[in-house]
Amino acid sequence: MGSVDSANGSGKKPTVIFVLGGPGSGKGTQCAYIVEHYGYTHLSAGDLLRAEIKSGSENGTMIQNMIKEGKIVPSEVTIKLLQKAIQENGNDKFLIDGFPRNEENRAAFEKVTEIEPKFVLFFDCPEEEMEKRLLGRNQGREDDNIETIRKRFKVFLESSLPVIHYYEAKGKVRKINAAKPIEAVFEEVKAIFSPEAEKVKLNSCAIL
Repeated sequence: MGSVDSANGSGKKPTVIFVLGGPGSGKGTQCAYIVEHYGYTHLSAGDLLRAEIKSGSENGTMIQNMIKEGKIVPSEVTIKLLQKAIQENGNDKFLIDGFPRNEENRAAFEKVTEIEPKFVLFFDCPEEEMEKRLLGRNQGREDDNIETIRKRFKVFLESSLPVIHYYEAKGKVRKINAAKPIEAVFEEVKAIFSPEAEKVKLNSCAIL
């Protein structure tokens, strides 16, 4: 499988930002705001996996069984779904939400797609706050009970923190205090994305 080039045919590699945060950290809401304000395409690893399960494919059944057992889906399965979504989309900048879940995911993504993220947006939120939000949001998700929430949080910490440390060492982590109200969190997000958007604007003016 070759590297991913953006679907606009320019051969330029797409811009990828990894979005990490425990369950209930509010990253989905913030991703929607970033899409609206900055023109990114939001790819949720979880949504892509759920869509695959819904399709009833052999792949989907395998994914469903692994999730039920609390296992992490093999990297190549998720990467193939992400790669397909990037290739089929006309945009050239993507938020990849809830991935990489662990070090192995991270290494496999960079190796398979030959894309290194521009940075990692990390929504840092205490466990008590996440629990409160998840138990209060009744979205009908069968995995939103207290036991499962705690298990998901523990898995997140154990598996995702090494990824965050890896990118921190490269100066690529942008940490957000996600315990604040939604609007205050988005102010922090804007402080990261607005200078980026301005830079792009200035560069295109310079070219003209």
